[in-house]
Amino acid sequence: MQPIDVVVLTKNSEHLLYRCLASVYENVPVKNLIVVDGFSTDRTLKIVNKINDAHGNVTVLNVNGSRGKAREKGLRQVSTEWFMFVDSDIILSRDWLRKAEKNVKSDVGAVWGVNIDVIPNVKDKRILKLQSLIARQCFGLRGGMHDTLIRREAVEGVRIPEQLHAYEDTYIIKWIKSKGYKTVIGDDIYCLHFKSPTNWSLQNGVSQAIVEFRCGLVYSHMYAYIFYYPFFMFHWFLQLSLHGVKGILSPQRRPKMI
Repeated sequence: MQPIDVVVLTKNSEHLLYRCLASVYENVPVKNLIVVDGFSTDRTLKIVNKINDAHGNVTVLNVNGSRGKAREKGLRQVSTEWFMFVDSDIILSRDWLRKAEKNVKSDVGAVWGVNIDVIPNVKDKRILKLQSLIARQCFGLRGGMHDTLIRREAVEGVRIPEQLHAYEDTYIIKWIKSKGYKTVIGDDIYCLHFKSPTNWSLQNGVSQAIVEFRCGLVYSHMYAYIFYYPFFMFHWFLQLSLHGVKGILSPQRRPKMI
């Protein structure tokens, strides 16, 4: 495949951004890296500038708004036939694009790599296999943009509702399907998802749950997705058992990466 544009959404992403972007350049031939930043106040933009010094093909867009608005602004800058959305808190698997190419057919509009949430200090293969299974089922229901290869023609004209700070991925997948294209899970491609340390505070957890509820049920009417919530609660309580209530409640706690 020819070099492609890659769109990365960021906001205060310093905890993993360098490793994320390094994995992009190692596993994808990048024509343009389009970084859509939500006015970060940490070292995010310094890291982006360092990447641009090394590769010279980075464009930064500043967006004050929802993820839906940020994704739409990013894809408007895309110039290649195929492009990727990559979240700033993931690391791509080896040879991601080379392996994804096997799924590129005339009727395919998007190829998704399974996202595996990294739980600090947990390496049990049974848990990882369960996570992969749940992730695949979730993609079939609501889509995902963690690491997704998209045909530009399949998203032409898309207007993502600005209120979608979550489930904007669902809207994009539905749009692609409405254009007559398939969305598929790629063979042997995945990303490791390292959630931000701030995600493990009680305040942030409640806030994100409210956003998920509002965007998923009220705006997107994804009622069936609620049946996966017990698994997400299991994920949370697993964290609780590993680190203790005090650690989960503290917004300053930083999870150990593996």
